[in-house]
Amino acid sequence: MKLGLVGYQGSGKSALFELLTGVKPDPAKAHLGQLGTAVVHDARFDGLVGLYKPKKVSPARIELFDTPGLDRKDHDSNGARLGVIRESAALVQIVGSFSGADPLADVQAFHDDLVLADLQVVSNRLGRLRKDLTKPRPDREQLQAEIAALEPIAAKLEAGESVAGLEFSELQDKATKSFSLLTRKGRLVLLNTADGAVDEALVKQIEAGGQRCVSAPVGLELEVQQLPPEDRETFAREMGLGEPCATKVLQALFQVTDQITFYTSDEKEVHAWLLHRGGSALDAAGTIHTDLARGFIRAEIMAVDDLLRLGSEREVKAAGLQHVEGKEYVMRDGDEIVVRFSV
Repeated sequence: MKLGLVGYQGSGKSALFELLTGVKPDPAKAHLGQLGTAVVHDARFDGLVGLYKPKKVSPARIELFDTPGLDRKDHDSNGARLGVIRESAALVQIVGSFSGADPLADVQAFHDDLVLADLQVVSNRLGRLRKDLTKPRPDREQLQAEIAALEPIAAKLEAGESVAGLEFSELQDKATKSFSLLTRKGRLVLLNTADGAVDEALVKQIEAGGQRCVSAPVGLELEVQQLPPEDRETFAREMGLGEPCATKVLQALFQVTDQITFYTSDEKEVHAWLLHRGGSALDAAGTIHTDLARGFIRAEIMAVDDLLRLGSEREVKAAGLQHVEGKEYVMRDGDEIVVRFSV
């Protein structure tokens, strides 16, 4: 899963990128963006590692793209900057809440930038379609149908509104698939504070606008991370830091993107996998390897919580808590799966 980190200049966006990935921002990539990978910390995964003591561990990972900083004064150019993250599953907007910043204004300005960026691509497509209709073409009905599908989307964007709440028809989905509309993506606002204090009123104001919001002192946590390991806990306690920013952000992102975690585990490897909520056992098998999906026979499922509570697969089976499922089974967060297949 790939996520885009976005924010106006000075918001602390690149500091969050470093905090989550451990990769220092490269000034040479400031105008292009930079990729990094964040490990998803997971108590269930740690429990499985302790239980199996495997030779290899593979925690779930999320790919993060640190985008070029947005310009508060040049909104026309922000569309091009945002274009590099159209393939992202969701967007994380970092909003500064220090040194006279106006977080609510930044959240609104970012909404406007997303709407403008989407309007540009939809309007460009409509312009080409209308031009094509002026020529004799055998596919005129298809062109007219696509125009009819795109016009309500363009109208909503022209009104300054997101299309997130618009129920798309099959034709609208098809017509906009290549656009990867930014305003349809899940979005998280990270309120970057100067200290460990949380401005609950501000968080509620942002969430009242329809955005999931979490608060964290990114710069301070980055300082803690850069200390020797033996000093981190003491410093964090003295500064009044609570739950680590990485944990809060990644948990909130799971909610925004509607992801669950499932597991495969034995003495060779414990592996955590991400899957969209509602995904089937067949989808899970395909996530692990295409051969497992192609030759799927059945899935043997047990809950990791049961496994950790009872201490072994044998005890889970003895308690009647393992179940055998077909390809249509809907995976649950925390399932451990063994796929039986034949190719």
